[in-house]
Amino acid sequence: MARVMAELAGLEEPRAREVNEKHGDDHGVNLGKLRAVAKRLKTQQELANELWATGDTAARLLALLICRPKAFAPDELDAMLREVRTPKVHDWLVSYVVKKSPHSEELRTTWLADRDPLVASAGWALTSERVAKQPEGLDLAGLLDVVEAEMKDAPERLQWAMNTCLATIGIWHPDQRSRAVSIGERLAVLKDYPTPPGCTSPFAPTWIAEMVRRQDNT
Repeated sequence: MARVMAELAGLEEPRAREVNEKHGDDHGVNLGKLRAVAKRLKTQQELANELWATGDTAARLLALLICRPKAFAPDELDAMLREVRTPKVHDWLVSYVVKKSPHSEELRTTWLADRDPLVASAGWALTSERVAKQPEGLDLAGLLDVVEAEMKDAPERLQWAMNTCLATIGIWHPDQRSRAVSIGERLAVLKDYPTPPGCTSPFAPTWIAEMVRRQDNT
């Protein structure tokens, strides 16, 4: 592991760290170079565990790329999520590991109701995945009820995750679309978010309209 840590240290770039720190991520490794290291190492669960245990952000990102998602017990994934506070590690843990875990649904329901907004945001991210790909059994109207009542005043990362779920419901479920758009318009969450040219606004009504337009054109 010492060799891998030394390699990560050698990939540190001051400019990359400066940019990443503006987004709450305390590392300076270019993610393309990090992925190249992961591709060379391939899957190594023991090494992944050792890298995670260092607490170093770049090492943890690499760990998430070379681990076996199915190797983690639900309590391990829960503990990992609760100790993470940097956005990129949080996002990769949910997207690359928990979503591929056989325990994802169990964790989704547990996290969705958690009092910690960062933990709850992971529950909402997993819920958005189900809304789009496996909505059977979900109470979509009930999810919209929660979004309508809580999203406006939710902490930033939880608000983003709830907003994504709102948009996902509107995009993939025509029977709920008008209500999703109405909620988005009324709450106006992220309405004025600066969006680069060529990118879709995260404002839910705009996001929904653009994705539905693309679906209709395919």
